[in-house]
Amino acid sequence: MTDIQRYVAFSSDPSGGNPAGVVLDAAGLDDDQMQKIAAEVGYSETAFVTGPAGAGLRVRYFSPLAEIPFCGHATVATAIALGPGSHLFVTNAGEVPVVVASSSGTLEATLTSVDPHVTGIAADDLAALLAALRWDAADLDEQLPARVAYAGAYHPIVAVTSRKRLAELNYDVAALKALMTSRGWTTIQLVHRAAADTFDVRNPFPIGGVYEDPATGAAAAAFGGYLRALGLVPADATVHLRQGDDMGRPSRLTVRLAPDVTGVRVSGTGVPITE
Repeated sequence: MTDIQRYVAFSSDPSGGNPAGVVLDAAGLDDDQMQKIAAEVGYSETAFVTGPAGAGLRVRYFSPLAEIPFCGHATVATAIALGPGSHLFVTNAGEVPVVVASSSGTLEATLTSVDPHVTGIAADDLAALLAALRWDAADLDEQLPARVAYAGAYHPIVAVTSRKRLAELNYDVAALKALMTSRGWTTIQLVHRAAADTFDVRNPFPIGGVYEDPATGAAAAAFGGYLRALGLVPADATVHLRQGDDMGRPSRLTVRLAPDVTGVRVSGTGVPITE
């Protein structure tokens, strides 16, 4: 019988953060079995450790509807389930080192993403995205121009000037899912800048069968790459993301950029779900 553990990532409170399923011994499972388990668990992702891979562990991620190349919150959850120390995850997106340490009595994991990159977004794609979100171009923050960012998965980044607009998320599920599927986008990173180093974010995830993700580590890493590429923060910066508040599942993600590290570091606490 498959042992499925359940953890919350990016919170020290099981009622907050983003829940993830974790299967530490998935060596005997095929793709269909992993997909079925992910659908039954019902979280935005379940991580499966399918065995050793060189010096690391082969890890795959499944949403209720499809396999995802990389998932940050399930990476945090899996690393915390493995325990303190250094871990190397070999994902579909590449190698992701993760360090787990104790922080005020709670375990915290820090992953380092694959090398990020940022590209423009076609005008037609942005118009279609705004239409699906039921947003207007006048809502956009010109200081944070729309781009598509990657740090293991692709995430369009769209920033608005109003926190109220971000709070009133009410998108066209079918239209957004179709657009994301056609473009290979994993979630949409919706952003409001609250302070120089603090952002409120939300992440629609219809292609995974989830209306919204309460905490999205892969998008956080992509956003860090975006901030660096556009020179919106110093080369050596720590950025705080607040996510999940509008869903009643507060999540806190810390993004760190360093001039000598090409990847983006994303940190968060995690705890088991015991009920």
